[in-house]
Amino acid sequence: MPLIIGLFTVPQLFEVFKNSPLDALVIPFILGAVYGFGGMSFGYAIRHIGFSLTYTISIGLSAVLGTITPLILNGTLAEHFQKPGGIIVLGGMVLSIIGVALCGSAGYKKEKDLKGQEGTGPVRFNMKNGLTLTIIAGLLSAVFGISLEYGQPVSDLAAQYGAGHFEGNAKIIISTAGCFMTNFLWFLIVGIRRGSIKEIIKPQSIDKKTFLKNYALSALGGSLWYFQFFFYGLGHVRMGNYMFASWVIHMSMLIFFSYIIGVIMKEWKSVKKATYIRLLIALLILIISFVIMTFGSVR
Repeated sequence: MPLIIGLFTVPQLFEVFKNSPLDALVIPFILGAVYGFGGMSFGYAIRHIGFSLTYTISIGLSAVLGTITPLILNGTLAEHFQKPGGIIVLGGMVLSIIGVALCGSAGYKKEKDLKGQEGTGPVRFNMKNGLTLTIIAGLLSAVFGISLEYGQPVSDLAAQYGAGHFEGNAKIIISTAGCFMTNFLWFLIVGIRRGSIKEIIKPQSIDKKTFLKNYALSALGGSLWYFQFFFYGLGHVRMGNYMFASWVIHMSMLIFFSYIIGVIMKEWKSVKKATYIRLLIALLILIISFVIMTFGSVR
């Protein structure tokens, strides 16, 4: 999807890559590959602690780190926080960390509430394993934001070639290519080790209709994942001096809707009322923190 959309929206796409600085291609690719491990950790974490906790904790970390790390790398952190609203943004980030910590606390209370109960998924609820994987996923998710930051020269060149507001579609091809490489290599390793690679060509355990449906759903999932960054790029390029705040706004929407999914899937149905209230308070704090950061960024 990144390549297809890039070909349609970025004039002379391959010329853009050819004339881009080498480090603007290599570094985003490597960081994208590192993020690939974060995606895998994220998937395993969901098996242990569910959608709502995994998204809230990992994306909360990603929101803060993905916002401030590029500023640190560019040497503009102090400059941004000295601007009008800078202290407000900093306060919002501190509040966000508190919200993430409360979510972790709610997770441990959930584990106690469910003690002795059978899990509903492939793995029983395990906060220790899930939290470890979620923190890794959150840290590496922020790396993807940093990857996009390093790929900005590619976008700038795409703009010169006439890409306009679609300039970000050029750099995301590099970052997602690195992510694809990590996942593809892991797929090969696991597939060879388990002897299951043949299942993608001729499945033994399911009928042809289900087989094709699984392929279609996988393709749809990947396409939807890509389009979040397609629209993120369109918004990011329009934010002028406040581009650095676009990542935290994007992450806040992920947290909000993942919590809705968690409720729909009844992930918190069997916990005590006090545990559920704690999660609600943590989520409210996170939402308030993102509102504060957004408000401070446009001061």
